[in-house]
Amino acid sequence: MADPLAQARHDLAVANRVVSLEGIIDAFGHVSMRHPTKPDRYLISRSRSPEVVEASDIYEYTLDSEPVSPLPDGIRGYGELVIHGEIYKARPDVNAVAHHHSMAFLPFCNSGEPLVPLYHMGAQIGETVPFWDSRDEFGDTCLLVLKPEEGRSLARTLGPNWLVLMRRHGATVAAKSLTELVFRSIYSVRNAELQLMCKTQGHALSPLTPGEAKMAWDRNLQPRPQARAWEYWSTRLKKAGEYPAGPPKKLSKAAPKVAQKPSARKKSAPAARGKKR
Repeated sequence: MADPLAQARHDLAVANRVVSLEGIIDAFGHVSMRHPTKPDRYLISRSRSPEVVEASDIYEYTLDSEPVSPLPDGIRGYGELVIHGEIYKARPDVNAVAHHHSMAFLPFCNSGEPLVPLYHMGAQIGETVPFWDSRDEFGDTCLLVLKPEEGRSLARTLGPNWLVLMRRHGATVAAKSLTELVFRSIYSVRNAELQLMCKTQGHALSPLTPGEAKMAWDRNLQPRPQARAWEYWSTRLKKAGEYPAGPPKKLSKAAPKVAQKPSARKKSAPAARGKKR
């Protein structure tokens, strides 16, 4: 069986690179997941752009957003870790979180115009997309969420929802799994892009009905479409040459084999393979 922590680190590195390749997160933004066996911890990369995150960049944090072990010299964490820690504290059902500043969301973050689901994949924004405004509680800030009390305020505004827009800043996305998080991060942005395009036509929007949105939500989150999407994104990463180091090897409980002297046939095998290439 695979080491669950090693597998989680690998999957999180893949998720970081996927949201980068798909144009959701640029140099600034971050993706985390709850620890696979210790729910009072979460995993997140050191302060790097998601495009270049490796499994070795990922460290464990407490829900107070403190590193479980001291970070190596020269390694620093993201500044907005409290976004992740405070949401995990408030929402035991959340197992993955992303924060980003997609340009498709920023017009809504500035104007306060509500996001609405406009096609079946857009149902992933959820029933309600609340707005969080740091000015309401904290006045003038640098707009980053740096203090625990700011993270708690954001988590309260998110409430039972899965996406929260942050006025003049960006968005934070939550999900029950890492695959679902990537799915929601991508298709919520695609829905925002569609809403902006529809507005340029000058016609009234035709959003999904609550019943349509609920059925589309349930359908999209079934294992088959989730696996299909993850395979697609992973393949695109590989074709682009951006897939991180391979998944961890499975741990074997079998007794080690006794080393044997290679036969003449085995010695010649590499040469034969070389000729084929």
